[in-house]
Amino acid sequence: MNRVRLLVLNAALGPLDYSVPEGMALDHGSVVIAPLGPRQVTGVVWEADRLPGGEVADQRLRPLVAVLPVPPIAAALRRLIEWTADYYCAPLASVARMSLSSGAALKGGGTITEYRLSGTVPARLTAQRSAALAALAGRQGTMRELAAIAGVSEGVLRGLIHCSAMEPVQVSIDRPYAPANAEYAAPQLNDTQRQVADELINAVQQATFAPFLLDGVTGSGKTETYFEAIAEAMRRDRQVMVLLPEIALTENFLKRFESRFGAPPVVWHSSQKQSQRRRAWRQVASGGAQVVVGARSALFLPFADLGLIIVDEAHEISFKQDDGVRYNARDVAVMRARFEQVPVILASATPALESLQMAEAGVYRKLDLPGRYGSATLPDIAIVDLREQVPPRGRWIAPPLVTGMAARLERGEQSLLFLNRRGYAPLTLCRTCGYRFECPNCSAWLVEHRLSRRLACHHCGHEVPNPDRCPECGEADCLTACGPGVERIADEVAELFPQARVAIATSDTLSSPERIGAFVEAAEQGAINVIVGTQLVTKGYHFPELTLVGVIDADLGLEGGDLRAAERSYQQIAQVAGRAGRAAKRGEVLIQTRHPDAAVISALASGDRDAFYAAETEARRHAGAPPFGRWAAIIVSSETEQEARDAARAIGGAAPRLDDLAVYGPAPAPLSLLRGRYRYRLLINARRSAALQETLRNWLSDMNFPAGVRVGIDIDPYSFV
Repeated sequence: MNRVRLLVLNAALGPLDYSVPEGMALDHGSVVIAPLGPRQVTGVVWEADRLPGGEVADQRLRPLVAVLPVPPIAAALRRLIEWTADYYCAPLASVARMSLSSGAALKGGGTITEYRLSGTVPARLTAQRSAALAALAGRQGTMRELAAIAGVSEGVLRGLIHCSAMEPVQVSIDRPYAPANAEYAAPQLNDTQRQVADELINAVQQATFAPFLLDGVTGSGKTETYFEAIAEAMRRDRQVMVLLPEIALTENFLKRFESRFGAPPVVWHSSQKQSQRRRAWRQVASGGAQVVVGARSALFLPFADLGLIIVDEAHEISFKQDDGVRYNARDVAVMRARFEQVPVILASATPALESLQMAEAGVYRKLDLPGRYGSATLPDIAIVDLREQVPPRGRWIAPPLVTGMAARLERGEQSLLFLNRRGYAPLTLCRTCGYRFECPNCSAWLVEHRLSRRLACHHCGHEVPNPDRCPECGEADCLTACGPGVERIADEVAELFPQARVAIATSDTLSSPERIGAFVEAAEQGAINVIVGTQLVTKGYHFPELTLVGVIDADLGLEGGDLRAAERSYQQIAQVAGRAGRAAKRGEVLIQTRHPDAAVISALASGDRDAFYAAETEARRHAGAPPFGRWAAIIVSSETEQEARDAARAIGGAAPRLDDLAVYGPAPAPLSLLRGRYRYRLLINARRSAALQETLRNWLSDMNFPAGVRVGIDIDPYSFV
């Protein structure tokens, strides 16, 4: 190559052409450093015919500075980047940046200091030193890692180094991970699981694009079944990507993976340290990472030899990113599998309606696991009508649920109470003057958190201390909490059952992998009697002694303007119900509701999932909603309300008049003020035949807005706030 076209990782710049210095070896996908004015920028060498660019004479081109020491971005991943940018109407550079998300990984190698036992026994042998020597035999790692393994302070280890009982070792910063073993602990699958596993194994052997919908009830062994496909990919030295919707699920998954394969997988998510992400990225790119388990951002990692993709809990809305590049990782995972020519497995107990429709159309191969593994059976589900079974004044747990919890405590079993609302109460107001505490940055109430003694906004993070008096009228002892959050339910449980050990499981209390691990261990060992949690506990966890699930407010998810509210509520409650009775003891689920005749509640009570999905499908078909039609949203925001309103009206006034496309709005968003910006929305409903993305680009391309106005496009929106 004498000249190249670069995709520069700055969406405002567009493609740029450069000359190639003599002796510099380049391929399409090479990551390079290029000059731009007085500074240097990172870019990716792209096929010139796939990027727009002007014809610049060779003699005017500036030469590239350097090629970074990483493998080129493979053609399949480059095509995925192009498809994602085109489908979601996002800048190509913004999507490409997600593949190069670890800046440290793009640099050369280095070393770090690890430690191991030297074989020397210290003259002074304390109890802590003895424990450390016993725990660290055959181990090697950083000071922090070894201190955690041994359960001692780093000071104890420094003492062992000082007396030569431990010695330093220089290792590569990008050192390989411990290999997993496909044959380490093969499970005993039942006949149905084995039949499904064999189909998945065969797909891995065929090494071609094959999308599967693995539809299994909660506790049916979906994970153990697709582990067999992972094992086959390992035998063939192919890499595997497993996407999880929540970081909170990672710790539990890691334990199950290590029990099956003898070593943990490689982890990728935003809570990792820079050094961990650097090592993971480089091992993925070099082929040294066998299995990567991560959040949606793992989808764009530069795998050297990808052989299988798995999306667990594939129905989860957490896979949809609602800022930056607004993509759905479930759908992009299918497209990556297509470009890579590998199988992809979407696993769920409550699949998205779109996925079921794809299976019905024959695009996906549907595999069913209709029964729980072993002797476990699905729980009994009953409705508690809050119009008849009224909780005492000031309480939120109805009498039948209290009775069920008392019986579990007496038998030494566990209960789980589910309410998808963090904090103590969603609203705090003054009884004297009616003042309500609002967020100054968002059109939302401040939520009281008694554990942290703060009022907090769950949208922007704004916090203030719990006040002693009303800021409006100055009255003391006049503030009252309205409505329940999980902290209030936990207080009620403590009042009802003082002897019970209660744990609150939310993103506030389980804010790190260490806290999640401690919670899981305590629950598994029976150190917790009652778990009170949000959607964080609705999936992935297996507690053998948990036999009762109580849904405090089943109607909560049906409120508001969410166009997928019914489906989402069904999925959430069905998932949390699936935590009950996952072992030998039979489970029971009590669903508290004021609308027992609602279609969602009736379907949950009867266990007739197919009837609910059939009714929801017909409603979507009639409305032209996904999967039978297309949705898109245009979100306009500005720090000035007038500016946002004017820009939204200008967009609405320029809307195309097409037979296969309807435009609704503009209207203020339900959250009309978010993080200090005023927001307006337009909703587009298009037929499947419409060229939606092209229409949107043509519609907005010639429009000019003030510098403070942001206009975002959300294809297939999941959030309507």
